[in-house]
Amino acid sequence: MSADRPQRLQDLIAFLRTIQKPTKRIESVGVDDSLFASGLVDSLAIIQIVLYLETTYGIDFAASGMDPERLGTMTSILDLIEETRQ
Repeated sequence: MSADRPQRLQDLIAFLRTIQKPTKRIESVGVDDSLFASGLVDSLAIIQIVLYLETTYGIDFAASGMDPERLGTMTSILDLIEETRQ
């Protein structure tokens, strides 16, 4: 595991807090819980997550394609970030 992973998780949580639904708090969702099934984000939020990952980590979804499953949990998002940084 990367030494930067805990910081990336905190940064991701801070970002998700800005797009979470008002009826659901990020603190109620575990890192392996589905962001969508938990009600934290909706289908429009996936675009915001993609933009966050592209601008923050330089992930090029146009080149690699986008698999929504890879954006389903905080853990899977962190894994995606680490894979693209290698």
